[in-house]
Amino acid sequence: MATELRCLDSMPCHNQQVNCASTQNPEPQQAGELIPDHAGGNSDLAGKLTLLRGRVSSSSIPAERDSQACGGATLNSESNGGTGNSDAPASDSLLGDCELSRQIGAQLKLLPMNDQIRELQTIIRDKTASRGDFMFSADRLIRLVVEEGLNQLPYKECMVTTPTGYKYEGVKFEKGNCGVSIMRSGEAMEQGLRDCCRSIRIGKILIQSDEETQRAKVYYAKFPPDIYRRKVLLMYPILSTGNTVIEAVKVLIEHGVQPSVIILLSLFSTPHGAKSIIQEFPEITILTTEVHPVAPTHFGQKYFGTD
Repeated sequence: MATELRCLDSMPCHNQQVNCASTQNPEPQQAGELIPDHAGGNSDLAGKLTLLRGRVSSSSIPAERDSQACGGATLNSESNGGTGNSDAPASDSLLGDCELSRQIGAQLKLLPMNDQIRELQTIIRDKTASRGDFMFSADRLIRLVVEEGLNQLPYKECMVTTPTGYKYEGVKFEKGNCGVSIMRSGEAMEQGLRDCCRSIRIGKILIQSDEETQRAKVYYAKFPPDIYRRKVLLMYPILSTGNTVIEAVKVLIEHGVQPSVIILLSLFSTPHGAKSIIQEFPEITILTTEVHPVAPTHFGQKYFGTD
């Protein structure tokens, strides 16, 4: 399940019964008797991010709740790792992350952080890691992102018969999906998508940035002829400035693809990159594992052995 990048106050999960702190106790308290802490069950949940499968309207939570919760939550993955990243600039404050989450809303989704993901991120960022360890960790992280990206696509209910004759009600993908990789680093994610969807069609876009102006220019684009009728998994592992992705989305729009059906799969993103893309295309969905001011921009060169 993806994690929505928003700061929320402590709330019980949907299957947990927690009494409201404002509820009156029907039995009067005796002198010297301990008063039960009805809200105590929520204290451990303060500052945790909301896990969700689909989108959640940003207006469903009052703004004042967000501001209160930001005091005890860390939006980047370092809240789960125990130690901060030495590469992080001093300006990477909690308030900045919370403000970013309010501006972006539910379009930016994070994989739930755990020790496994944190270790993979660490190996990818480690300059002393061997290329074999780097590629192995990158492929594992890519697979996790792709799996969650597929979880964002629409399903429909279906009925199947088991070998014992039992009727089982399940779900299956709706037809009409495809992948598009932004060359070159985006090609590293293609195998992970094919491992999950053997017959999926994959298009390609080649975009390079001018070394002086840093402006992105499209050199090549090849898509399935009916891409305008498909939902697109756009693959690009590192979102630094966001300029390359913005140009790629413009090309997709020229081919009839609506931003609302594009799911951008990435491994790492900077706050500026995610914000730039969402501001340009508010309906696009971004799925990543980490939002951090310092992105591992060496990813493509090390993965393909040209570093």
